[in-house]
Amino acid sequence: MKIKSPHVISLVIPAYKQEKTILKDIKNLKKSLDDLHQGYEIIIVIDGVLDKTYQQIKKFKSNKIKVYKFEKNQGKGSAIKFGVSQAKGDIIGFIDAGMDIDPTGIAMLINHMLWYNADIVVGSKLHPVSQVNYPAERKILSWGYRTFTRILFGFKIRDTQAGIKFYRRKVARDVFPRLLVKKFAFDVEILALSYALGYTRIYEAPIKLKFRGANSITSTGLWKIILLMLWDTMAIFYRVRIIKFYKRSNKKNWVKENATSSKTKKTGRKKLAKKKTLPVSKTEVFPRKKLNGKKNSKKNWAKLN
Repeated sequence: MKIKSPHVISLVIPAYKQEKTILKDIKNLKKSLDDLHQGYEIIIVIDGVLDKTYQQIKKFKSNKIKVYKFEKNQGKGSAIKFGVSQAKGDIIGFIDAGMDIDPTGIAMLINHMLWYNADIVVGSKLHPVSQVNYPAERKILSWGYRTFTRILFGFKIRDTQAGIKFYRRKVARDVFPRLLVKKFAFDVEILALSYALGYTRIYEAPIKLKFRGANSITSTGLWKIILLMLWDTMAIFYRVRIIKFYKRSNKKNWVKENATSSKTKKTGRKKLAKKKTLPVSKTEVFPRKKLNGKKNSKKNWAKLN
């Protein structure tokens, strides 16, 4: 079915130790979204209360911004997954915080989504008209990982790791609840799972990127993360190609396992309530106003979430 011009665009921003850049991020993103002349919401998920990112966000006054925070770091994948679960848009996307990616390119990705009637549009450093300032060693590592994933999954797109992607609402709602990877290889899991579920209209769009070396990949230890990504990628391959974990025909197994998972979650919440702490804060909109929050009605595919 042809995608109509979206009534609302939801943009998720995972924020990990971004107190120095988050205000500028929000201002630039808001300007780019305002220029689209579409309804939109910005959903910021603070992945661990480790600095003053939250306090900085509170300085920005807009009723288009929702803020959630994990008390402890859960991983970029978990932050984006949670943000997507709260999104109300017809088109749902995410962009990395930190100002590496120019947000003016959002319009290009949305236009690609509409023009190609796409399921998913990914920002690509390798698009012929992308403008990329990227260190040589990172290019070599990206080439190696790209080759590795293409061999495993047969991806037709060339760049799986750029930190900006958009999804049709139906695709996001079908794919994201099933994701298991919580950190850096979740991009590959999204694409592999999308292909497995029949969402194959996936296109690349140009981006403007200037690598600043201030994101979590460089600060956490590059080689450790590379090894973890390779491990997670092999686990994804095992689930997709060997045991067919994500197939819709396995839904009964997921429902059974989700029932057990739900009991564990309820027990965990009770313990947290006694301590008067929550893993995720309530939504805040700036300036603050009450929201009628809706729980995700889908109970399926919650295994290990």
